[in-house]
Amino acid sequence: MRGNRPRASKTTEQARDRLRVLTEEDGTTIADLVEELELARMTAAEREERARAAAADLGLAYTPELKARGQAAWDLVARHAEQERKNSGTTAA
Repeated sequence: MRGNRPRASKTTEQARDRLRVLTEEDGTTIADLVEELELARMTAAEREERARAAAADLGLAYTPELKARGQAAWDLVARHAEQERKNSGTTAA
């Protein structure tokens, strides 16, 4: 854990119970899970920087059109993932 003092967070009882189970299974703490989440998610500026670097790696100019097409591709991926979640939820016994 980083040197910062942990703070209490308000969550639902269901979320707290789930976090407790996850920490027990992983042998970790809720603070560690929160830090893991924080490190796994990028800010908008970090995403933009990564997109520019990826375009450069591919030899592409990072233009507004490329940015829009990339975002459209991610939106499509998200829609497919959401549809898959919905479908798997309706077929479960």
